[in-house]
Amino acid sequence: MHSFYTTLVIIHIFSAILGMGPGFILTTVTKSAQTMDEVRHAFRLKKTLHMYVMIGGLLLLLTGLLMGFIRPYLFQQGWYQLSLLLYLLALALGPTYLKKYSTQIKALIQTNTHQTLTPNYKKLLHKLLITEYIENTLFIIIIFLMITKPF
Repeated sequence: MHSFYTTLVIIHIFSAILGMGPGFILTTVTKSAQTMDEVRHAFRLKKTLHMYVMIGGLLLLLTGLLMGFIRPYLFQQGWYQLSLLLYLLALALGPTYLKKYSTQIKALIQTNTHQTLTPNYKKLLHKLLITEYIENTLFIIIIFLMITKPF
């Protein structure tokens, strides 16, 4: 029989797949759009995928913290501390930079009646993508730390 801790580990791993998997492809969804109709469609898809990211991300945080409370020595492990710090940093990007650029792009999408992509859209998308790449890099580092537990 599996222990509660083992069950949490399993939920944690599936949450990573559910939450981080779609997160890694969010950049490609909007990056490939060539017309405003495609941009609108891409952002609708992105909104749907984002729900999986949010659910998986919340479960990741909860299960990770619960595992730490069950095995308090984890809070003394450098890889655990750094993973948690990087995760909170990545989490903070959502309501700050990601929301800022997404909101501006969504407003632009609603007001633009042309099919061509405006320079302003391209500039905002570039900023959004850079932020998403930073976030994805943080998640890759976290995954590496979780697998290798180097310190």
